Amino acid sequence: MLYSLNLTLMSLFIPTFLFVSATPGMCMTLSLTLGMTIGVRRALWMMLGELAGVALVSVAAVIGVASIMLNYPQVYFGLKYGGGAYLAYLGFQLWRSRGKMAIQENPVSDGIELRRRALILQGFVTAIANPKGWAFMISLLPPFIDAQLPLAPQLTLLVLLILVIEFSCLLLYAGGGRTLRRFLLQAGNVRMMNRIAGTLMVGVGVWLVLG
Repeated sequence: MLYSLNLTLMSLFIPTFLFVSATPGMCMTLSLTLGMTIGVRRALWMMLGELAGVALVSVAAVIGVASIMLNYPQVYFGLKYGGGAYLAYLGFQLWRSRGKMAIQENPVSDGIELRRRALILQGFVTAIANPKGWAFMISLLPPFIDAQLPLAPQLTLLVLLILVIEFSCLLLYAGGGRTLRRFLLQAGNVRMMNRIAGTLMVGVGVWLVLG
């Protein structure tokens, strides 16, 4: 039975989740934006929060805790609208080349360090307030759980696979943002880069609210 479960994971679950995770979405766009503005290393803190959120959503989808979000919509909508407004605010700041995330034309240092806690919270809220993420986990994960086998080992394996795939995709997007940053800096288009990043950030905030 365990061999059958592993075979199913390898042949169906991993390719499916890899495709979905690699598709541009809120979290991947956020990772691209942060890779462009604050660099991959500091964006890792956002990824930490995002992965924690994805793990929470994954476990909740399997054990039925998702119903809590439906029974207490004020909590969910508070995260959804609050997180979206905050991301949009950061985007407008970037558009104006202001704020901690904006890249300066003549930096005297490596820039102002964003608080790690803020980045972690940013990633966490984006992950758990994404309605499509909940819908996807609720529809995808339960079919891969075998009722004849213990739940904990199966769920642990599934969540670990999800986190590895998600983290890999986040790194790829952040790396793409870093490459775009270098290209625009070489061309001297700092203001344009801030505006591109700001537009993406506002887009993620609107997406979060309207999604």
